[in-house]
Amino acid sequence: MSSLSNPSPAARADQTLALNMRQIAHHDLGGFGGLGEGMALQATRDGRRILWLAHESAPKNFTGVDVTDPRAPRMITQTELPHAKLRSNSLDVVGDIMAVAYQTTTVGLKPAGFDLFDISRPETPRLISHYDCSGPHSRGVHALWFVDGETVHLSGGAPDFQPRNPLDDQFYQIVDVRNTSRPQELGRWWLPGTREGDAAPPPSRLAPKYDAGFRAHNTNVFPQRPDRAYVGYIDGGACVLDIADRANPKLVSQWRYSPPFNGFCHTVLPLFSRDLLIVSDECVMDKGEDWPKLVWVVDNRVETNLVPIGTFPPPPHGAFAKRGGRFGAHNLHENLPLATSFQSEDIIIGSFFNAGVRAYDLSDPFQPQEIAYFVPGAPRLSPTGTIQFNDVYVDENRIVYAVDRFVGGLYILELDI
Repeated sequence: MSSLSNPSPAARADQTLALNMRQIAHHDLGGFGGLGEGMALQATRDGRRILWLAHESAPKNFTGVDVTDPRAPRMITQTELPHAKLRSNSLDVVGDIMAVAYQTTTVGLKPAGFDLFDISRPETPRLISHYDCSGPHSRGVHALWFVDGETVHLSGGAPDFQPRNPLDDQFYQIVDVRNTSRPQELGRWWLPGTREGDAAPPPSRLAPKYDAGFRAHNTNVFPQRPDRAYVGYIDGGACVLDIADRANPKLVSQWRYSPPFNGFCHTVLPLFSRDLLIVSDECVMDKGEDWPKLVWVVDNRVETNLVPIGTFPPPPHGAFAKRGGRFGAHNLHENLPLATSFQSEDIIIGSFFNAGVRAYDLSDPFQPQEIAYFVPGAPRLSPTGTIQFNDVYVDENRIVYAVDRFVGGLYILELDI
């Protein structure tokens, strides 16, 4: 896979590239294969394993796939969104409860927030409650984190929040869902200077071409440090928050590396035993126009002074940048603290749009090594002419589930490392 400026025939978008990963199954989800960045694996009381998937855009809301035998996936339910100006995009599952985020295409529309579902009978999900984040300046919730069965951490708007710049409309919120019928906000935090009325001055913005906003994206909280939230704040960089007092989150540290880089900090994944943070960007432009979009290794020994010490070796620019669609980093498998999730502080797996799914050995954090990848041929009718892997989930058996952003659906892979 050592392609330079002129990719060899083996690097064509219609051919599969693989190292230490192989496809064991595929499902087109009934022709509605455009998936977002919400994936969760439920172990049911009757012994089945159901993979839940959020869709990137209308008409579908979420899909449930029985992967008890990962070589023979079977779709068991697929639900509809109430209207076309809505996306679900993000979801998480704890036990028999699923939280699903809703974001509208423009401000002021409903539903905008998140739903809680009872999925004890996966074929017939039952709505428990809706948490409303709609408002005149809100598009609702982009992403959520729900792993403890008690709290939803989310990036979203609110009825009473007016951003100074419309790109800065989603901030970090903490919602108590112990009473699933009546979710209650516990606390919120936004980057000072981004809300109308803030005493702090507005932050300096990136060049208009790359300005994606100062807003929260992934909002991860782990049982190892329930007093910390690890937030990718898009153009605001990586933020670590003290949430010991959940009514009053406080900024511990902020690593902002854009400019000179082109923004969009997506995920901050802590490796607690190693005092490291793995920080992923998101590519948001086609044909490599916002390159480089990287995965960073950050020293977290002194959490008030975050220091970058390395990057994952990126896929070869010459082979992928002009291949079609997006090329660069995006989601990471996030070591969810659940029995059905692969957890490792040495092997990190991520999705890279047209460069597929890739795994890295972090034994030496100063020199991460790529150890596996899988890039399928372009799905039939793909609008980009390439795969566009949007998200990845790895189960405790090292089975890799990856989803395409447009028409490709679900790919199930076996990791051989």
